[in-house]
Amino acid sequence: MVLPAMVDAVDVLVWGGGTGGVTAAIQAARGGARTLLLTPGPWLGGMVSAAGVCCPDGNELTPWQTGLWGAFLRELDRREPEGLDHNWVSCFGFRPTTAEAILQDWVKTEARLLWWPGCRLLEVERVDSRIAAVRIEIGGEQRRLRCKVVIDGSDRGDLLPLAQAPFRFGWEAQEQWSEPSAPSRARLETEPFFKEQPVQSPTWVVMGQLQSDRLRSDPERGLDPDGHPLLPRPFERACEAFGLERTLTYGRLPGGLVMLNWPLHGNDWHWGLNRAFSADPLLEMELFGEMQAHSLRFAEALQEASDGWLQLGKAFPADSGSPEPWLAAMPYWREGRRLIGRSTVIEQDLLPTRQDPACAPLPRNQAGALQSIAVGNYANDHHYPGPDWPLAAKSCRWGGRWTGTPFCIPYGALVSVEIDNLLAADKAISTSHMANGATRLQPLVMNVGQAAGAAAALSVAQAIPPSHCPVLQLQELLINDRVAPSAVVPNWASAWNDPFWSDHQHRALLGSSPLARREWSGSSATDGDHESVLTGNIHPCANQGFRLQTPDGMDWPVITLEPSVQAWMNTVKGPTPTALRGILNRWGPWLRVTGLVDQG
Repeated sequence: MVLPAMVDAVDVLVWGGGTGGVTAAIQAARGGARTLLLTPGPWLGGMVSAAGVCCPDGNELTPWQTGLWGAFLRELDRREPEGLDHNWVSCFGFRPTTAEAILQDWVKTEARLLWWPGCRLLEVERVDSRIAAVRIEIGGEQRRLRCKVVIDGSDRGDLLPLAQAPFRFGWEAQEQWSEPSAPSRARLETEPFFKEQPVQSPTWVVMGQLQSDRLRSDPERGLDPDGHPLLPRPFERACEAFGLERTLTYGRLPGGLVMLNWPLHGNDWHWGLNRAFSADPLLEMELFGEMQAHSLRFAEALQEASDGWLQLGKAFPADSGSPEPWLAAMPYWREGRRLIGRSTVIEQDLLPTRQDPACAPLPRNQAGALQSIAVGNYANDHHYPGPDWPLAAKSCRWGGRWTGTPFCIPYGALVSVEIDNLLAADKAISTSHMANGATRLQPLVMNVGQAAGAAAALSVAQAIPPSHCPVLQLQELLINDRVAPSAVVPNWASAWNDPFWSDHQHRALLGSSPLARREWSGSSATDGDHESVLTGNIHPCANQGFRLQTPDGMDWPVITLEPSVQAWMNTVKGPTPTALRGILNRWGPWLRVTGLVDQG
C-alpha cells in the first residue's frame, strides 16, 4: 500500500464510511474547510453502496428530493441506462457500483478534501470539552491528526466511546419521554427480549441475479397450501405474505440484479448483536461470519424454490472489500450508538399533529426560532425477530400511494451535549430508540450529513465551535447552496425544481405564511429517457387509488411523486379520458406519472 502524503492537521476530520460521513466530508470541503475523510474499508458509500441497500426508502416525493440526496438521485438516473424504477419496495433501484462511482467522483472533484481508505481508529484525544486530535493506523503506520472539528460519520457511532462522548444504546422506557410506541420500564427490566435485541436487527445483503423476465411454472415443484413454493427451515415462512415472485422482485435492480434484504423470516440477523459493540475484533468477525452464512443460506433456499430462476449475482467487485462478488462489503446496520445531543428527536417529533395531520411539529428553540436543518418522511419501521413491533401511524395517501408524513431534524441533534467540536452525521445523531426507525434511512442520512458538513465549515470560517454555530445562517447556507440546495422545512406543494421553491423555504424561516400557490406544471426532469405516453380512462378506485384503462385492454395502477400531478388527481371524480406521461414498472406494478400530456 502506498501511504498517503504526510498530513498532521486539518480543519475538519470525518471518521467512518457511512452514507452521512461521505456527504458531510463533501459539504465541509465545498464550504472551504480543509477536510480529511477516514474510512475503515476501500469503499465510502456505506448503506447506498458498500452495504448494498440500493432501493432507498423515504424522501421519494419530489418535494423531498432536495440537497445531496436529490443530486445523488438525479446523477443515478443519468448513469443507469435502464432508469431506476425496477422493483416494488421503492421507486428507485440502482447498482452499488453506480452509487459508489458517483460518490468517489464527487470526492475527487473537491480540492480541499482528502480521503484515506483502510484506516483503523485507535484513539481520540480529548481536552476538556473539545477533541484535540485523533490517532489512526493506516498501512501499518500510526498517524496523529490534529483537527478543529470532528464528525462521526460511521454507521455504529464508532468514535463516540473513544471520545468518551455521552451516548445512548438500546431501548428507552415509555416513562422517559412518553413515547406512544415505547415499552414500559417494567417490561424492559423483566423481559429477556430487550437485552437479547439491544438494537434493530441488521442484515448482510446478498445479491441475486434473475435469469429471465418471469418465474417459470413447474407443477411438479412442492407447494404449500396457498400455492407458494416450499422453502427449507428457517426460511419456510419467508414467502407466505407475498409469494415467491413478489419476494424476489421486492428489491429488483437494473440488469435483473436482486437486492436480498428481506425482513419477513428472511435474512435479517437477530443473534448476539452485542458482539458488534464489544471492541473485540475476534467477536466481531465471528458475528460477521454468521451473518454472511445466514444470508447465503437464504439466497440458496430461494434459488432452489425458484428452480434456478434466481442465481447468485455479481455486484461487488474486489475493490469493494467484499469476500464474494454477491456479498455486500459490510452489514446494513439499522442502529448503533446514538449521540446524546443538545436536543433529542423522539417519536412525538415524527408524528403529525391534530392541527396539521400532514406534518409533524417544526422544531423550535425556547425563543421560537426554527431549528430544522433537514427534512425526512419515512413512516417509521423497526426490525426484530417475531411479530412486527406496533408503532404509532405516520402515513397518508398521496399521489395514489402510501407515503410517510414529513418531519424535521433539529440542528441540536447533531451536536454533542458535552463536546463542543463533535458532530454526528449518520445514524448516530441524537434520537430515541423508537425515533431511530424513521431517521436511519439513506435519503435523510445524506442530507443530515450535508448539514453537518456545512456546520463544520461554517464553524471553521467563523473560528467558533459547532456548538455555537448560528442556526439561521446554517439554514440559509443549505437553502442557497449553489450545487445542491437543501430543504430545511417541508412544503408538500413545491417540487425540488419549482421556481418558487426557495421562496417558500425563506418565508418559512422568517415565520411568514407560504406564498399563494402559483401555477406550475413541471416535473422531476430526471425521467425523460425512460418515459412512455399512455392514453385511456383514469378512474379513482378503493383506498384513494387510481387506475388507467388503456385501449389495448391493460389496467395500470397509477401513482405519482409530483405535486402538480397529485393536485390534478384530486380533481378526478370518475372515469376521465386522459393522456399521461410516465414510467412503466411491471414489477410494481404501476405507471408512475411524471406529467400530463396536452391534448389540445
